[in-house]
Amino acid sequence: MSDAQGDSGEGAPQNAQDLTVFVQSLLSQMQTRFNQMSEAIIGRIDEMGNRIDDLEKSIADLMAQAGVEEGEPEGGAPPAADDGQQ
Repeated sequence: MSDAQGDSGEGAPQNAQDLTVFVQSLLSQMQTRFNQMSEAIIGRIDEMGNRIDDLEKSIADLMAQAGVEEGEPEGGAPPAADDGQQ
């Protein structure tokens, strides 16, 4: 044991001033890491948005090549109306 308080690890603050500096440093490091993670997440969201836009454009191009109109059922022509006569 190195002191009366026990061994609390290397670089542990020994008084109020050291504790204040330690906490400020820790908070600064956390803020920096948070900002880095936020930027990374926003970048990924932007990338996903671009990929979704590209996918929607590709689907629209494929539908145009196939002659399918938006809102039209997959089978092509809309189903015939049933007027109740047999």
